[in-house]
Amino acid sequence: MDTRYDDLDKQIIELLSRRFAGYIEDLKRGNADASQLFAPADRGRLFEIIDSLNTGPLSSGILKRIYTELLTHAADLVKPVSIAYLGPAGTFTHIAMIELFGETGQAVPMKTIHDIFTEVETGRVTYGVVPVENSTEGAVTYTLDELLDSELRIVAEKSLRISYSLASVSREMKNIKKLYSHPQSFGQCKEWIRKNLPEAELHHVNSNSLAAETASWDKLSGAITSEVSAGIYKLNVLANGIEDSKQNYTRFLVIGRSDNPPTGRDKTSIVCAIKDKPGALHAMLKPFSEAGINMTKIESRPDKKKMWEYNFFIDFVGHRSSTDVVRVIEKMREDLIFLKVLGSYPIEN
Repeated sequence: MDTRYDDLDKQIIELLSRRFAGYIEDLKRGNADASQLFAPADRGRLFEIIDSLNTGPLSSGILKRIYTELLTHAADLVKPVSIAYLGPAGTFTHIAMIELFGETGQAVPMKTIHDIFTEVETGRVTYGVVPVENSTEGAVTYTLDELLDSELRIVAEKSLRISYSLASVSREMKNIKKLYSHPQSFGQCKEWIRKNLPEAELHHVNSNSLAAETASWDKLSGAITSEVSAGIYKLNVLANGIEDSKQNYTRFLVIGRSDNPPTGRDKTSIVCAIKDKPGALHAMLKPFSEAGINMTKIESRPDKKKMWEYNFFIDFVGHRSSTDVVRVIEKMREDLIFLKVLGSYPIEN
């Protein structure tokens, strides 16, 4: 038996235990309620330390996963943390949730984005994880609509590299006559499908994980899904990386019931509607330019209640409580029908 590293292992265990106990003590001292236990600012600071100090050979990603499990488990011991996500298990939302919360938090799969918002609003779960935009397919309109109507706050963000696999009960691609997937996934893999399975019937389902489950019932069908889902339903992976763009990312949001304190490196999301008059859009954006605040996103969405009117979803750098941001928002309100702050949260590392 090799005992060369026993002393080192002992030190590692003792240090992790001390860090774990200290985090629990901090949570208890702060009397944090369940909706504040995710502490994205703490995680962001830790991840910055890891990125700046880690010299390998252990990857920063592995260290971050270790700390994610450590911090989520500590929070869960203070008050159980539950997270609703767009299920079933194996979806990209599920994968994003695991990267954010680790395996420790209680994962609660939901059928729709509306269900996720409802579960968080009623307090049946602590947080929700929802997709908000894809780099190739654009905004997830269901999420934007829910953000407009809900009083929940955005508390964190996560960008996930999206890579699709072709999976099937069959071991040969030529046997596949039907393909199942989410409509967005078909859109992100359309060129690959055209070149490799041009005769296959395309069937839309609500999630890529459901696509894998459906394909598992029929040896003549396949699923465009995640490799995780393929493993869950014991499918053969016939091709990996079939997305048309290798720069294919989806941005996910964590939604909760409380605001984040400023960290010094924050982003704020708002939604607003402009008055119908010449120069209204320019007037809405002018305060950002005058204050030197960087906008990172602007997305228009038709108003569901008023024909030919639009709501604008805007992300910009800064915290809602900072002096510059408060002034910008006050100035914007002068020329807007309404403005709603969706949340301030740490910029993703």
